[in-house]
Amino acid sequence: MDKKRIAVPLVCHGHSRPVVDLFYSPVTPDGFFLISASKDSSPMLRNGETGDWIGTFEGHKGAVWSVCLDTNALRAASGSADFTAKVWDALTGDELHSFEHKHIVRACAFSEDTHLLLTGGIEKVLRIYDLNRPDAPPREVDKSPGSVRTVAWMHSDQTILSSCTDMGAVRLWDVRSGKIVQTLETKSSVTSAEVSQDGRYITTADGSTVKFWDANHFGLVKSHNMPCTVESASLEPKYGNKFVAGGEDMWVRVFDFHTGDEIACNKGHHGPVHCVRFSPGGESYASGSEDGTIRIWQTGPLTHDDAESMAANGSVGKVKVSAEEVSHKIEGFHIAEEVKTKEKEAGNE
Repeated sequence: MDKKRIAVPLVCHGHSRPVVDLFYSPVTPDGFFLISASKDSSPMLRNGETGDWIGTFEGHKGAVWSVCLDTNALRAASGSADFTAKVWDALTGDELHSFEHKHIVRACAFSEDTHLLLTGGIEKVLRIYDLNRPDAPPREVDKSPGSVRTVAWMHSDQTILSSCTDMGAVRLWDVRSGKIVQTLETKSSVTSAEVSQDGRYITTADGSTVKFWDANHFGLVKSHNMPCTVESASLEPKYGNKFVAGGEDMWVRVFDFHTGDEIACNKGHHGPVHCVRFSPGGESYASGSEDGTIRIWQTGPLTHDDAESMAANGSVGKVKVSAEEVSHKIEGFHIAEEVKTKEKEAGNE
């Protein structure tokens, strides 16, 4: 009997409330790393390959909605319902800065050059903090038309991407002028927006569709209908031939980028899936859920068909792109030896 292989994920416990955001570092000499945001108010740093806990950032007094790491992964940032965005030392876990807001902070992102932190939230204001002058007031970009849900940097920090909680579309802002230069129209609110590792695509999840946009010319490249309302989607970074999506039906599905056909369906979460992200090498992907767990799923070995389709399309991994086409999502993350020892200690506890 030809049984379908059931994927057995690495299950990462530790959060006591729903997991609402995930962010991977690129591959470093010490491996790669995963940071998670949860409504339990304590972001966690993990070994991206094994899921082993490295440390917890303690100090927020409300749900944490967004997390990220800077280019060198020397710092982490988090946006919270306690009306603050905090910057942390990613090696020691110490709080470096706390930026007060007037309402819930839903999104945060380090600039590629690591000097700036972008935040957005219920206030409908995009703020840019200069981390070299943390006491200086932030620069405020033109008022967002709605409550900010996601933010990202693009084009070597020349462009900001944002989406809203209460209306459709992704808006692209020119950092210098502070004005909206492009709007990528969607029917529903965009709950997830990711710039691909090679800088070619913006992947968005809105309602029950996943869309892929040309990140440099802004046309719609692909739009695939999903079996349910999806909250998050992520494009495989190495070959760009598949993507993962998760949403309200609790399943984590893998789809073919070109056809939209379902390749795999992973069951295991006991609540809606709030976030999915591919690891930097594409060999695994993580999902965070209402059930409080993170699950790391193996992508599986490359099949003959995959190799054929890559040869036909030209491997995305081989495309050379200029620095300005790369988003903040693929910035470097160097973990010092002291963290490695901490990781070992944590493993022994």
